[in-house]
Amino acid sequence: MITMPAKRPPVPLSRERIIEAALHIADSQGLRRLTMRRLGDALQVEAMAIYHHLPRGKEALMDALAEHVTTVRVEQGPTWQETAKAWCRAERELLRQHPGVLALALTKPPKGATALAIGEQVEQLADGGLGNAAESVRTLRAFVFGSVAVEVQQSGWADPEVDEWVRRDERADMDFERGLDALLKGLQT
Repeated sequence: MITMPAKRPPVPLSRERIIEAALHIADSQGLRRLTMRRLGDALQVEAMAIYHHLPRGKEALMDALAEHVTTVRVEQGPTWQETAKAWCRAERELLRQHPGVLALALTKPPKGATALAIGEQVEQLADGGLGNAAESVRTLRAFVFGSVAVEVQQSGWADPEVDEWVRRDERADMDFERGLDALLKGLQT
């Protein structure tokens, strides 16, 4: 008698699993290739099952992806400059890990957890003694997002002619740090 191995129970579908699978598709194939059907196939579920976790469908998925790559929290540093540097570096790293959703990060207005994290950043910089903290956070976000956009553009990520894109570029790291230092000095005045 041949016995069949027991089937593993399916991994329960969750919002986190959906977001991770969607990030994988967007980063490896591009945001245009991210469909509910393709996402369902990747998760081994019917596409309609995703709507239980994201009732607004694809729009809710796009919001969740943008929120995932733009919600950054850091510990308050000894100075506002150290706090700002920690946030900028963490946000840059998160965005660089997920170039497929950079367009969403650049275009979706901050909502939910992202809006709360931005409020926390403003509070941290103000508590650290920086005047105009809200304006400074907007300026820092613009610098980080713009820097990452240029890095992704120069990396070859979206170029179909490039077989392997450059995830790490020491020159880009140096440019980022130099720009960040200059920006922080400018915010002091």
